[in-house]
Amino acid sequence: MKKLLLLLFLCFPLPALAGSDRPQVTPQLVTAGRMAPDFTLENMQGENVTLSQFRGKVVIVNFWATWCPPCRREMPSMEVLHQTFKDDDLVLLAINVENGGRGVVSGFLKESPYSFPILLDSQAEVQKLYGVFQFPESFIVDRNGLVVKKVIGAVPWMGGDIYNLLHFMLKG
Repeated sequence: MKKLLLLLFLCFPLPALAGSDRPQVTPQLVTAGRMAPDFTLENMQGENVTLSQFRGKVVIVNFWATWCPPCRREMPSMEVLHQTFKDDDLVLLAINVENGGRGVVSGFLKESPYSFPILLDSQAEVQKLYGVFQFPESFIVDRNGLVVKKVIGAVPWMGGDIYNLLHFMLKG
């Protein structure tokens, strides 16, 4: 009997038994050389944005929060990067990870407007999917959906090795 119960437990994970309608988020080790996990989130305008819709473009997936001082410090250089390369197939997706993100981000954008897309992950599903626990954290994704670089912490996006990498990816 114990073996049967053990077999049932192993074959049917507890979330499935709980009857959850939501798909379970399985954290992945998202590192350079792996495909970026696809996701769909709402932007500030209430439209769905899916990572895979940007295949053929270079994408920066950036996880941030308004309460994070390093996140706020790096955003002006992200805006300059976005303005510099948006016509060269660079897409910057800034994923806010706060509960009630829409209201918090709206207030933040009134103080500091940015033109790159801001997506809302108030349930932290994509954050968990990517295994993000430090902020800011960014993933540079190539035109084929492959993660080229994982960046932990705030960086000056308009200089140094990361800028050179992006410039090479966009301009050859």
